Amino acid sequence: MEDILELLHQRKQQGADQTCAMDWTYVGDNPTFYDVWIARGMTGDSFFKIPEDGSWDFAWNLFWNDDKARSRLTATKPFQVFACWNGVTSFTAKPLLDGLIRFRAHGPGECFQGEPKLFAKDMWANGYGKIAVVPSVNVEYSDEATRKIKALKGYVARHVANEGDDGRIEWETKPPEKVKCMLDYHHQTFVDWDEGLRPRVSGEAAR
Repeated sequence: MEDILELLHQRKQQGADQTCAMDWTYVGDNPTFYDVWIARGMTGDSFFKIPEDGSWDFAWNLFWNDDKARSRLTATKPFQVFACWNGVTSFTAKPLLDGLIRFRAHGPGECFQGEPKLFAKDMWANGYGKIAVVPSVNVEYSDEATRKIKALKGYVARHVANEGDDGRIEWETKPPEKVKCMLDYHHQTFVDWDEGLRPRVSGEAAR
């Protein structure tokens, strides 16, 4: 219950459009961040590096190329991202109620990607780019593993006991120019963040 309340609280406190947890999986003795196919930081990159062989050997090194996010994660402070879902999320319903966005599949000329990443992309395109991860909220996908991750990462109550103003996010108003397209772990490239959304400029080479 406190996980959901914290995501709702941080969305209100930060003036965010969407807030997400950090979700984990145990593929061995140590937990690994799970939603790497969807989640993208403000560098446009995945939360950890996956080489062309598809290995998760670098999963321990979160935000290796994003000092700001890495610092905030280490301090258990909310930080802005381009896209997230991460097991649990809270978002404003306004753009859906207004008919601006919907849950959808990828369209022509658009990278094959999961609905949650397309959802974030459409949020940005319609002025709802205040998307954040709240690292005080940590979840897993079974009761037993959830107890383990809470014991390791801590419950929300422990993290927010001495919460101060330094938890405020300094929002970036523009998305990263390029965002990683991950057809699968073996096929990755960077594409325009709004690929498939904006009209092609006259004379622009067809992709």
